[in-house]
Amino acid sequence: MAMLSLFAGVLVAGLAIPVAAFVGVTSNSVARGFDELPLELRETPIPQRSKVLAADGSLITYFYSQNRQDVPLAKIAPVMQQAVVSIEDARFYEHGALDFKGTVRALVNNATDGQTQGGSSLTQQLVKNILIQQAATPEERKAATEVTPARKIRELKYAMSYEEKHSKQQILENYLNISYFGDGAYGIGAAARHYFSVNASDLNLTQAATLAGLVKNPVEYDPVTYPENALRRRNIVLSTMQAQGLITADVARTAMGQPLGLKITTFSNGCVSTKAPFFCDYVRRYLLQDKSLGKNEDERLHRIETGGLTIKTTLEPKFQRAADNSVEKRVSPTDNAIGAQALVVPGSGAVRALAQSRPMGNNKKAGQTYINYTVPKSLGGANGFQAGSTFKVFTAAAALEKGYPTSTYFNSPQSMNISGFSQCDDDGAGSWQVSNSTGAGGFDMTRGLRQSVNTYFAQLERLVGLCATTKMAKKMGMPVADVDDTYPSFTLGTLDVSPLDMAAAYATFPARGEYCRPMPITAITGPDGEVVKDYKPKCEKVLSQAAADSMNQILRGVQSSGGFGSALQLNKPSAAKTGTTQKSRAVWYMGYTPKLVTSSMIAGANRDGHWKSLIGTSLNGTTMSFNSVGGAALAGPMWADTMRAIQDDLPYANFNSPGSLGAAPSDTPRAPKKEPKKGKKGDGGGDDDGGGNDRPGRGGGGGGRGDDG
Repeated sequence: MAMLSLFAGVLVAGLAIPVAAFVGVTSNSVARGFDELPLELRETPIPQRSKVLAADGSLITYFYSQNRQDVPLAKIAPVMQQAVVSIEDARFYEHGALDFKGTVRALVNNATDGQTQGGSSLTQQLVKNILIQQAATPEERKAATEVTPARKIRELKYAMSYEEKHSKQQILENYLNISYFGDGAYGIGAAARHYFSVNASDLNLTQAATLAGLVKNPVEYDPVTYPENALRRRNIVLSTMQAQGLITADVARTAMGQPLGLKITTFSNGCVSTKAPFFCDYVRRYLLQDKSLGKNEDERLHRIETGGLTIKTTLEPKFQRAADNSVEKRVSPTDNAIGAQALVVPGSGAVRALAQSRPMGNNKKAGQTYINYTVPKSLGGANGFQAGSTFKVFTAAAALEKGYPTSTYFNSPQSMNISGFSQCDDDGAGSWQVSNSTGAGGFDMTRGLRQSVNTYFAQLERLVGLCATTKMAKKMGMPVADVDDTYPSFTLGTLDVSPLDMAAAYATFPARGEYCRPMPITAITGPDGEVVKDYKPKCEKVLSQAAADSMNQILRGVQSSGGFGSALQLNKPSAAKTGTTQKSRAVWYMGYTPKLVTSSMIAGANRDGHWKSLIGTSLNGTTMSFNSVGGAALAGPMWADTMRAIQDDLPYANFNSPGSLGAAPSDTPRAPKKEPKKGKKGDGGGDDDGGGNDRPGRGGGGGGRGDDG
């Protein structure tokens, strides 16, 4: 150590630093400082990009602060190793941390012409890069880059310690992976792929010489911005390799006559330019809320952007394309409306696709936005939209769960004033004036839900209890803030929700009573393939199988002959519910098979996302009339476009026949006994059970008129 201190004192004469830098600095003080430095360099992982994959393994995007992916030395072409050692530290394999000859040469040149010439060995350069990577503040970064004797001495001591603990092969590998090669490419792996679209193992002589030449000054020699500079620098590297006997004169001459031969590959960073921008954004925000990735959002972001993670998602690219095409066909980005879909798998909550009509970007005139209208506000920024009569399923589910059978009957007039509701704290919820747009008369639960009869569901909600209805909705994922602050119109969908909320809720029925939280990620692995986290479905039994199966049986009628969605049938069993909100501000079609739920929504909204009526709005050049704005008439075809494009990729499955709900409560309303009809022979009489009596073009708006919420 005494010899090191002595040598440190000698170095202050001009090691890669102009003479003016040493004013007031003595060799003794530097030597003392050298002795006081810690012996070992604190090694931390260098930033590596994380990649996001679809369910089929295809790439969605990268997240990174530095575009880097480490490559082991064995997978870096030998000619690349030779080229960088040749131009940066020709005696690398002969000296230790310090190249004495190189240092003396730098000292002489600096002393004679007053210019700074680097004498740093490859190990010293590596140490400098490590210190820069570790710098967390502007002050630390300045200390790692400023031209001072103290910095040089610190780097030297760290380099000496580093050489003792690492082989030359390890040092070269780390150097090639940490170095910046310009144009956003960090490390040899990213550089080879970016500039030449090859792996580091496949680099040839001219490509390797080009990349080796960038390390000295990646900005000045950037081959994209300054190709002449890059070509000149590449040829210097080739000439140096020839002088050192690494290549022959003929090989060098041939290589120097070749063009740069760039074949640029760009690396997406973030979500804007991806094949599924809003799904990608949902994944990113989902990760930023995952406490297992860090104590706070800043820590989680740092890990996402620097941890070299592989994030495996639930996205199905074909499903995403189908949803994108369907939404784009129905709603233009600049329309005063938003079309959106969310696709969810029952029994797991896996999110297969998210699509919306407004593309990602900041050009408002082109209809672009960064607001994700498909997901809850905490994950996308949108307030959501009322869902209309699609909410009636929560009242029906609560009734079935309490044992009320599908035959539960109410005389349901065109309009009525109804009272007798209580919130969960037993406070009264007032009276309610409610009317229908889909017919009046006597209905059981099956016909009442299929035809979306408001006055039927007002009475059913009172029977089962407003509290039971709101609690059922909350158990099925609806964002009910306070079950003691709801009102009778809840059953008509007055709560603001997202398409993803609704898809996950409706998935409870084909999952036979299991509600599963939406899940966009299946697993995260680290740079070496180690499992960082496995994401398991988070499901809870909220409904009996008999009740869920009964819901499926009722809603199948909407997709059957005579139902509102009869024209939207698939080649597989399917079920659905329509919804239209007050003043026709939004229409919904909640359709599903036993294996996939797709929520389909079109909502009136101006450029800033504020609600407006769809009536009179132009959708892709077609002006919407009163009769054209309905769940089955407008949102339904958009649903069918998506589902028919992917139906052959869905496994065939049928819904289960409902089992017994048990004994019906004693207060179950029953249909009055009918007198036998005296009709013509063959006339069976009775009521149509298909739910097909909705006003033509209204699509089962579910109370889109009058007081529907």
